[in-house]
Amino acid sequence: MASRSETFWVPVEVRGYETDTQGHLNQSVYLQYAEHARWSLLRAAGIGQRELVAGGLGPVVLETTLKYRHELVAGDRTEVSCAFVWTGRKVFELEQCVRKADGTVATEVTAKGGLLDLERRRLVDDPEGALRRLATHPGVLGVEE
Repeated sequence: MASRSETFWVPVEVRGYETDTQGHLNQSVYLQYAEHARWSLLRAAGIGQRELVAGGLGPVVLETTLKYRHELVAGDRTEVSCAFVWTGRKVFELEQCVRKADGTVATEVTAKGGLLDLERRRLVDDPEGALRRLATHPGVLGVEE
């Protein structure tokens, strides 16, 4: 049975150098925004890159889908969300959204990910449990404390 964390939001302002020749946010930058929100969520849970590496773990993205709804241009103030969907398996899901300050959804991002055991080079069996053990604030991840 899947469980979902509360949605976490982080503000991001679109910078001019992130736009393409049409003045739209470049498609690859949406992935960077999504990644920024993921790391921000992990930091809010008390897990930084150092803690992950010290624990022998590395997050990996296995699949990502973006659905573009409305354009973003330089100067747009946005919020980028992130919520874990725990599946009880090696692979978890991430639901994300980039929305404008007025609430308009610009992009929906869904991803499948896992935690790589850096020594064995295999996905860990229980990523939810592994992150729970590392977190100082596991509730942010939607896991029981």
